[in-house]
Amino acid sequence: MNDKPFDSSPRDTFAKDNLPAAEAMPDFIFNLPELDYPARLNCVSHFLDRWIEAGHGDAPCLLSRTETLTYAQVHRNVNRIANVLTRRFGLVPGNRVLLRSANTPMMVAIYLAILKAGGVVVATMPLLRAKELSYPIAKAKIALALCDHRLLAELEKAAAISSDLQTIISWGDGGAQSLETLMAGASDAFDAADTAADDVCLIGFTSGTTGEPKGTMHFHRDMLAICDTYARHVLKPTSADRFIGSPPLAFTFGLGGLVLFPLSVGASTVLMEKGSPDELMPAIAALKATIVFTAPTAYRMMLGKLGDHDLSSLRKCVSAGEALPRPTFDAWLAATGLKLMDGIGATEMLHIFIAAKEDEICPGATGKPVPGFEAKVIDADGNEVPPGTIGRLAVRGPTGCRYLADERQAKYVQHGWNVTGDTYVMDEDGYFWYQARSDDMIISAGYNIAAPEVEVALLTHPHVRECGVIGVADPDRGQIVKAFVVLDESQQPGADMVKLLQAHVMSEIATYKCPRIIEFVDALPRTQTGKLQRFQLRHIEPAPQRLAS
Repeated sequence: MNDKPFDSSPRDTFAKDNLPAAEAMPDFIFNLPELDYPARLNCVSHFLDRWIEAGHGDAPCLLSRTETLTYAQVHRNVNRIANVLTRRFGLVPGNRVLLRSANTPMMVAIYLAILKAGGVVVATMPLLRAKELSYPIAKAKIALALCDHRLLAELEKAAAISSDLQTIISWGDGGAQSLETLMAGASDAFDAADTAADDVCLIGFTSGTTGEPKGTMHFHRDMLAICDTYARHVLKPTSADRFIGSPPLAFTFGLGGLVLFPLSVGASTVLMEKGSPDELMPAIAALKATIVFTAPTAYRMMLGKLGDHDLSSLRKCVSAGEALPRPTFDAWLAATGLKLMDGIGATEMLHIFIAAKEDEICPGATGKPVPGFEAKVIDADGNEVPPGTIGRLAVRGPTGCRYLADERQAKYVQHGWNVTGDTYVMDEDGYFWYQARSDDMIISAGYNIAAPEVEVALLTHPHVRECGVIGVADPDRGQIVKAFVVLDESQQPGADMVKLLQAHVMSEIATYKCPRIIEFVDALPRTQTGKLQRFQLRHIEPAPQRLAS
């Protein structure tokens, strides 16, 4: 192939043209020396190229249960893929590229290659169907997609109903036009595109649990910023660490925790196509992982199986994606001696912005603003409220919300602050205590009741495996508390169990917060990233023998 230098001058301005107007942007603050980035940067130079220049090429980088790739091998693969994309398929900086795969070393190499070539990654969850895939394709005007051959069927259906998607490149089947075959004939030298620090490199679509998904736009500098804030100051990994976890890389929690954080310090990461506790625990044991990222539900599920696996290699356990119940924190600490490192992030903010270092954890609290970020609790008018007062969480820092051509920008960004949709209380010591999603507050007979608080009370009972709490309409009280409960397999639902659980809740929290209706279910609706979908609970048909107090 022709190996002349690739012309990296900007050619596709779609992403830039569809950023929110300047007055609709949040305030960005860069209050740490490490956040003083140059005007021109390509984030892959930081995550990959510099390690080759530093002689770190022989160190392990990407691992799976079947292969281990060094930094040098990943570097060569990334460069070959970048050459294929630019020279064979005409990718130019600013082009959006859809990426469809489970967590694999090849997916990471492709992700980095797109960024290195100046493209914009739009990664999608593996379980999405054609209709769900067609939305980001149309919204982001995506003409090129790369897909694991095992996931082609739904993408091809999406392409059939899309006027935008023109080319699909698959890998894994070894065919004549497969990506791995094309890579074999490509040069392993590629200079990173000369991108600006504030060029869009990622559009992460929200899960759409409260409506149409929103495309969140992130810059090259943002990819470094989450490493120079949360990873550097809270997580504090070293090059000797080996990361592992369950979140999909299409979920920014997974991207940061399983790719950006380890590569920012020259560490290694284990990539798993399936990240359930039954797959995660033996992988930790076999590959001696030291830092794990997963959701609170997964930690709770692993508790009963700790005796079957050697997890002694772990030194840090990060919990995010949903609120961490105190009973789960306490049980994990008692069983492992490790404190779960809670944190809250958002796709809009790219990663975690409130958390606590291990020696500063206050059990039950989310933490304090991550260095580089500021946070406050505000009232309905946007005014900061005193400590101990419930209100809406507002945050700002080096990252922030930039929706792709979406009028909902005005709801999320108010007076320069990112208003996340979470209800919090800040105490006198500056710790932030999660109450609920703002739309999960239950108002019953004039009382404000946070659904997660009731869930925590239920979870302290040994017979409760999982639970979800919502408010349902009531003619006398406006709303009443309803709980959906998954019992331990050894227990049977019934009126006696309802009374037992209600009595337990009333012994834990105020009586008015007790669920007046308890319904037993086999499973709770969750997103692909493990988050409880409370809004789906409202659509569950009541059981014929619905039990009420």
